[in-house]
Amino acid sequence: QVQLVESGGGLVQAGGSLRLSCAVSGRTISNYRMGWFRQAPGKEREFVAVIRWSGGTTYYADSVKGRFIISRDSAKYTVSLQMNSLKPEDTAVYYCAAGLGFRPPLVATTQKEYDYWGQGTQVTVSS
Repeated sequence: QVQLVESGGGLVQAGGSLRLSCAVSGRTISNYRMGWFRQAPGKEREFVAVIRWSGGTTYYADSVKGRFIISRDSAKYTVSLQMNSLKPEDTAVYYCAAGLGFRPPLVATTQKEYDYWGQGTQVTVSS
């Protein structure tokens, strides 16, 4: 089992920044990929970013490319999402997820490719 706990959400004005963290525990995750997804009110959950724990390869949704940065800290067992230049349309509940093994980038954007999920953290961007 892998446990994921997100933190760092909150209210921010458009153009501002937030940093989300996901604390990982439970088992060795060197062979996992870690993803961030989000779900806005009335919408389906969507992919945001993914990082391979081993090697640090990243992939982003077009909507956040150039504004968000995903990273992991192997010593602290955390995955972070630095969100800059936030827009009202970034408002959503953000979820951390873990999936075993490598997947090609487009496959790694699919929710069913992830085995463990956190409880989510709310991000609200005001205009």
